[in-house]
Amino acid sequence: MSMTDYHPSAAEVACHVPVKGRNGARLLHQLAAVRRREGLSRRAVARRLGIDVKSVRLQEEQTTDLPLSQLYQWQAALGVPVCELLGDADDSLSPPVLRRAQMLRLMKTAVAIHQRADDLPIRRMAQMLTEQILEIMPELKDVSPWNAVGQRRTLDDLGQAAYRRLSLDALADLMDQ
Repeated sequence: MSMTDYHPSAAEVACHVPVKGRNGARLLHQLAAVRRREGLSRRAVARRLGIDVKSVRLQEEQTTDLPLSQLYQWQAALGVPVCELLGDADDSLSPPVLRRAQMLRLMKTAVAIHQRADDLPIRRMAQMLTEQILEIMPELKDVSPWNAVGQRRTLDDLGQAAYRRLSLDALADLMDQ
């Protein structure tokens, strides 16, 4: 086989220490866990990949050795970086995702302080903090503050849900999860 015909598998490009499953088999990926984390059913992923649900189920088995081309298809279908699909089994977030989550919490706190502070100096400091956070991560500009403790939704907020109907596809997707 020439080097131009060589296509490494996901296991060969994984940059973490191999993890073993219960039966001692090497775990190669975590497609199912990422799919569930992203809130997608097997049926939805099958549609995005253009394959049947049975094939999705087989590919999700952690010991299935998938070629990189299939991992890139999964990456596009799930909208996550490939490293998330190959990540360690410790279920920790990748550094960029963790950093964004931390910045989001900071921004929500800063916006809440700015909106609820009575003292002008505190409001100014909170405003400066939000501006500094936006310099680092501009996509957080529309973040809302934390809900106040005990804040309840009004009937108008909840009432709209009663008028919406679930499609049969949505129900089937819920059953596939």
